[in-house]
Formats: sequence, structure tokens, C-alpha cells
Amino acid sequence: MKYANKLLIDGELVGTAKGKTFDVEDPATGQVIAQAPAGDAEDIDRAVRAARHCFDSGAWTSYTAADRAATMWKLSDTVAANIDQLSELEVIDNGMPLVFARASLNSAINGLRYYAGMCTKLNGITSNISGGGRQMHAYTQRDPVGVVGAITPWNAPLATLINKIAPAIAAGCALVCKPAEQTPLTSLRFAELIAASGLPRGLINIVTGLGSVAGAAIANHPGVDKVTFTGSTEVGKGLVQAASGNLKRLTLELGGKSPVFLFDDADLERAIPACIMAIFANSGQVCFAGSRLYVQRRIFDEVVNRIAKAAKEMRLGSGLDAATQLGPLVSQKQMARVLSYIESGITEGAELLSGGARFGDKGYFVEPTVFANQNAQDIRIVREEIFGPVLVAMPFDNLDDVAHIANSSPYGLGAGIFSSNVSTVHKAAQIIRAGNIWINCYGILDKSMPFGGFRQSGWGREHGIEGIEPYLETKSVYTMLG
Repeated sequence: MKYANKLLIDGELVGTAKGKTFDVEDPATGQVIAQAPAGDAEDIDRAVRAARHCFDSGAWTSYTAADRAATMWKLSDTVAANIDQLSELEVIDNGMPLVFARASLNSAINGLRYYAGMCTKLNGITSNISGGGRQMHAYTQRDPVGVVGAITPWNAPLATLINKIAPAIAAGCALVCKPAEQTPLTSLRFAELIAASGLPRGLINIVTGLGSVAGAAIANHPGVDKVTFTGSTEVGKGLVQAASGNLKRLTLELGGKSPVFLFDDADLERAIPACIMAIFANSGQVCFAGSRLYVQRRIFDEVVNRIAKAAKEMRLGSGLDAATQLGPLVSQKQMARVLSYIESGITEGAELLSGGARFGDKGYFVEPTVFANQNAQDIRIVREEIFGPVLVAMPFDNLDDVAHIANSSPYGLGAGIFSSNVSTVHKAAQIIRAGNIWINCYGILDKSMPFGGFRQSGWGREHGIEGIEPYLETKSVYTMLG
């Protein structure tokens, strides 16, 4: 397969200003498979100027709302027509199973179509004001915020990029996008599709490069009005500092350490498979992965033994193999990070029930790992986000324990609750401080529902009506009639 290797700036596929590249690896083999352009501050500046010209000239905002909607729908059709190739690229680039890649891209297509429908629904309000005794006409209108910098992660590369593009262009913004350096291939192919799509020049610009170089250039650029970022909490905190220069608006979707509560009256035949996928989907490289499993004490041993047995039986391999259940981690660095957490769990006294080691000698595979932790609740594998296939199971006694357990983490992205008691699940949902609560299921998302976190899991929401709000400014207009 020939891999795309050009940036998209001002509607043209171009090389970097300095001609630099970086290696791209297949995480299933560890082999270098391509070179991607290493954009730097000069390339970001070119892209920002192109986006600014597109925005200021009205090249996109002059479209009627209906025309913007139709154009976005056409772009969604383009992605759908190329989904086989894009899904395969996503697997080669990230390692995820093919079925996961297709599902994430289908979701992104739905997101483009959802926000295409939003173009015609960005309404202001009229207000009956006093006007100091004079007759007035007052109303609000919603204006796009301007040029948006979108910095995206490696765990769902193209789907996350499209999910950021959709509300931004529906609102009327122009973008400069910086995909994660670990997984640039699908974004570069998407750049080719955009270049051939007839979208206004400069509306969507895509610059690959290192986060510390190209990503930092976006964060510090005075021509960028807003940054939307998905990634680690540590990097998110750095963006808060960088954005202070011109008070950029920020949307931050950050880390998580999501708890799952399994009560002893739950349907175990449904709950246990859901808990398994909550942590092992995409090899645990999911921001809302259910990595802390709390099982009511009476059924603790049964549940954790069944999960450990299932983990031992999972098939690891290339995501292109239809039989694969667990793909590799994205890089050698990420594999080393996950293995170090496993070692710390063993050192700090957690009981290793399954996994705990690298799988094979090629690629970046880690065995699905299950710990039982009966005592200390403050060990690293309980407190910190691992972002890998590592589950820590712990007992709890009753509903009264839920608030302290769930809310003791600095994160608040997701939580799961399994019980057949309607009162129990809704009481638990009320007391857990997290942006997404799943009852008798886990990880189900829909573009009509807002997604985001509490506390150090981020600022703002993506998806749903709430997802377009960060890309809009409200203007108040007063007219004296007499």
C-alpha cells in the first residue's frame, strides 16, 4: 500500500518547509512502514494564515446554512465511500482490530451528518427589553469563534479528528489540525480526500508533526482563536498555560480512571462480558476504559476468577486478522509504560491473576492483565491512568461505599453500574461525579449525547448540541426603533 505523505495547507497537498520527516511504525510488527512529514512552526504558521484568510474572507461563512449542510453531508459520503481503505490504514497505523476501526469510522460519519443537520439550527433569540422607555428591537446571533486548532490523539486517530472537524465547520470556523505523530497515516489520506472534495481553500488544514513542535506552535500561535484537544491531562494542563497569551478558548478531553460497580444482584451473564470489554477494548487504550472494577463482596471471587479466565483465553494478534480480540499497544514507549505499571502493581502487593507480561517478541503486545487488590486502595495501578489492558478488581460492601470510591479519583470521565435494582442504579448515578454513566452496559456513545468529564478529565463537552457551543460566540444586537 502506498501511503500519503503530504500536508494539506490552503487546499493544496504540499511538503514541509524544511523537508523533514519522521518514521511511522506498524505496532503489530514494530517495523517502520512509512515516513510522514514533520511539520514545524513555519508550517503551522502557513496553515494558520490559510485558515485565517478562509475565515476572514467569508469563503465558508458566506455559504447558506443549507449549503454548508449539504457540503458536510457530501464529505461524509466521501469518507463512507473510502471506509474500507481508511479502516485498514487505521489498523496498520494504530493496531486496533479491524471491527473496532470500522465502528469508530462509522461513528465519525454519523457525526458529520449529525452536525450537518445542526447548520440550520444555530438560532439566536429576540428579547423584549425596556430600552429606557423607547421602543427597541433586541436580538442575539451566534457567530463562529474563528480559527480553531485541533490536536488529536493516537487511540482513535481519524475518528477523533473528524469528530472535531464536524462541529467546528458546522459553526462556520476554519481549522488547523495536528494529528498524533504515532498515527498520521489516516489523517494524511483524509487530507487527500479533502483536497479533492471542493471544500473552500484553507477551511481544513492538516499538518503532521511532533506534539512538542507542531502542537506547541498551534497552542502558542496568536492567530488561533480556540484549541480543541484530546489527550493526556498533563499535556492539557500545559495547553492552559500556552493559551493564556491571547486567551484562546479551550475544549479539553483528557484522562480518566473510570470505576465500574458490579452489585451482587446484577445479571452476571451480561455484566461480566461488558466489564471485560470495558477494559480490554482497543487494548485498554480508551480514555474512559473501565480500569477500576469494584465487585460486591459476596460475588467478588466468582467474578474476578471468571474475568481472569476470559483474559487468559483472549486471542492477541494483528488487527487485520478477523480472529484477533486484542491488538498491540501503539508504540514501544507505550508498551514499556504499561509494563512498568504492571511491575509496580506486583511490587505494591496486588495479586496478579492473569497476564502481566509482554506477548511474543514482535510488535508491542501486552497480555490482558487482571489484578485483585483486597487491601491498599492508594497503590499506583488504582490511582493513575495506565492506558493499557490492565484491570484492577476490588471488593466493596454496599451503595454507601460508592460515593467515596468513585469520587476519590481526580478524574471524572466515566463510570459503569451493574445491578437489577432500579433504585440502586439511579442512586449510584446521582452520586458519581463523572461526565458519562453507563447502567447495565459500558462505553455506548451517540453523537446526540454530550461527552466529556468532570475535574481533571477536562473542560467542556463534545457531541450533541453542547458540542457545537464551544465553537460559537454570542453577539447581542440593540436597535432603537423610535
